[in-house]
Amino acid sequence: MSVLIYLIPIALLLGLIGLAAFIWSLKSGQYEDLDGAAQRILMEDDDRAPPP
Repeated sequence: MSVLIYLIPIALLLGLIGLAAFIWSLKSGQYEDLDGAAQRILMEDDDRAPPP
């Protein structure tokens, strides 16, 4: 039972670090353009050389 004295604060600290990383990613715009990556996959690149 004495191990819980160490495990509970460590779990809370890791949870707060994860929450801080998620909030940072929201504020830095990581989730702004969700459709852009899906559309970029479908576009053709004209600057590539044709296969021989």
